[in-house]
Amino acid sequence: MATHPKTHILVTGASRGIGASIVAALGSDDTEILPLSSKDGDLGDPAVPALLWQTALSRLDGRVDILINNAGVFEANPVEAADDVWLESWNRTLQVNLTASAELCRRAVLHWQARGTGGRIINIASRAAHRGDSPAHWHYAASKAGMVAMTKTIARAYAKEGIYAFAICPGFTMTGMAEDYLESRGGDKLLADIPLGKVADPEEVAAIAKFCALDAPPSMTGAVLDVNGASYVR
Repeated sequence: MATHPKTHILVTGASRGIGASIVAALGSDDTEILPLSSKDGDLGDPAVPALLWQTALSRLDGRVDILINNAGVFEANPVEAADDVWLESWNRTLQVNLTASAELCRRAVLHWQARGTGGRIINIASRAAHRGDSPAHWHYAASKAGMVAMTKTIARAYAKEGIYAFAICPGFTMTGMAEDYLESRGGDKLLADIPLGKVADPEEVAAIAKFCALDAPPSMTGAVLDVNGASYVR
């Protein structure tokens, strides 16, 4: 009886929170997952994405079927900061959240084109891509909006080649990062802005990522999926 090859999945930002939940949700006898985190390389270094892609190919027998870009930073950057500090923070956030993801997407597309197999990209963006963020997080909102636009572009460009792309836009998700933010911004007020009355659990985001990775029909490519408890509806 013929056996089907396992689906090879690369997940960045996989050590905790949403990333760890995605790895757990996708784990099965039919998948082989490579979870990468900051321990494997700092995506703020422009040389690292290419190295991580080569690491993935070497550990996954030369084949990646699904790329999930989850790695990201959320660091305050007050508008009144010194010019050089503000620009450095802007550039780091754009590098980690958008440019590194773009490099991995590009390498994945080229990989699938060379193999003629098609593949899937799931980019974890943010509600901030649509409604913006706090005054100290221009860069974060801009990086996530860029990720959404990039996802749509990939979907439109390569659908005929069996390369599909999806973006997921969580609002607040109960990770360490969100807990710190809720505390700093006044948790009760922020929760009052969420009709569901609670922030999302990482497992909820992971369930959507799993669907996009393994089950979403091809015609869904280019979809941007919101996970924010109706705090922002489009």
